[in-house]
Amino acid sequence: MQNLGVAITGSGSAVPATSLENQRLTELVETSDEWIATRTGIRQRRLALPDESLSSLATAAAHQAIAAAGITAADLDLIVLATSTPDDLFGSACQVQAQLGATQAVAFDLTAACSGFVFGLVTAAQYIKTGVYQNVLLIGADILSRWVDWQDRRTCVLFGDGAGAVVLQAAVSDRLLGFALKSDGRQNHHLNLPYAGSSKELIPGIKVTKGSYQPIEMNGKEVYRFAVQRVPEIIDKALFAANLSVDEIDWLVLHQANQRIIDAVAQRLNIAEHKVISNLAQYGNTSAASIPLALDEAVRQGKIKPNDIIAASGFGAGLTWGAAIFQWGK
Repeated sequence: MQNLGVAITGSGSAVPATSLENQRLTELVETSDEWIATRTGIRQRRLALPDESLSSLATAAAHQAIAAAGITAADLDLIVLATSTPDDLFGSACQVQAQLGATQAVAFDLTAACSGFVFGLVTAAQYIKTGVYQNVLLIGADILSRWVDWQDRRTCVLFGDGAGAVVLQAAVSDRLLGFALKSDGRQNHHLNLPYAGSSKELIPGIKVTKGSYQPIEMNGKEVYRFAVQRVPEIIDKALFAANLSVDEIDWLVLHQANQRIIDAVAQRLNIAEHKVISNLAQYGNTSAASIPLALDEAVRQGKIKPNDIIAASGFGAGLTWGAAIFQWGK
C-alpha cells in the first residue's frame, strides 16, 4: 500500500453547562478558592448532570470537528474514542457512531487515561499512513465526576468533565511531524481507578467476584514528580523524530492537569509563556478531553492558525505519557 500523509483538518469541543466553582467546594470539604488556585491553577470545572452522557458530549464535540473539516459524518471511515469513563463498559464509540449517523465508520474505544488523546492521535494516523482509511474522527472525552470521592480534597478539586475532537484526513504532505509514546506499569499504583469486588459463592465450591470500582486514587507528589521529569523528555524525543528544535514550536498544548506542571515543563524546555496554551482554570483536569478541548478553544479564538507547529503531550494513569508534534490545518 502507498504511504500517505496525515493532516488535522478540523476541531470541536463540548462541555456540560453546569459549573462548579472553587468556593462551592468549601461546602463539601475543608478547602478554599485560594488553596485550590494556588496549588493547581483551577478556578472552576464543568460537571455532567445525571441525565448527561459521555456519548452525547462526545457526539457534540464530533459534530463541530466534522463541520470544521468540511466533511460529513457519512465520509468517516473510522471513529476512535479515547475515554476511561464510557457509558457502557463494553465501549461507547459505537453509540457515538450511531448518534452521528456515521454509517460507514468502524468505531472503537481506546483507553489510555490522560494520555488517551495523544495515543489516539498516533493510532489513528497509522490507519491513514498505510492507506487503509481516508477520514478519521478522534475524540477525547471523559466524565471523571462519576468516579471522584467528593470527600477527598486531594482529588475532588482537580477533575472536570468535557469532550474534544479532531478530524484527521489523508494528505499529500504529512503534518504529523513526529511522536513518541511511553508506558511504565510499575508506577500504576500512583494513579488509578481500581476495581473493587466482593467474593460471592456462585454454587458450592465455586466463587466469583461481583462489584464496581473504587474512586480515583492518586499520589499527587509522585505524579507531579513523574510529569515534570518525563514530559520534557518525551517532547524532546518527538522533536528529534520531527527533526525540529524547541524554537520552531509555535504552541505548547499539554494535558491540563495542574498549572504548576504546565509551567515547570515549559520552563524546562525554555518555551516562552506566550506560546503555552492553558484553559485549566475554567475546566480543571478533563483527562483525555483536555488537549483537544484546549486545542479547539485556541483555534476558535484565532490563536492557533494554519501551518502553526504544535507540540502536544499527554501524561497520566498507567502510567503513560506521550508527545506528538504536528502542523495545524490542511
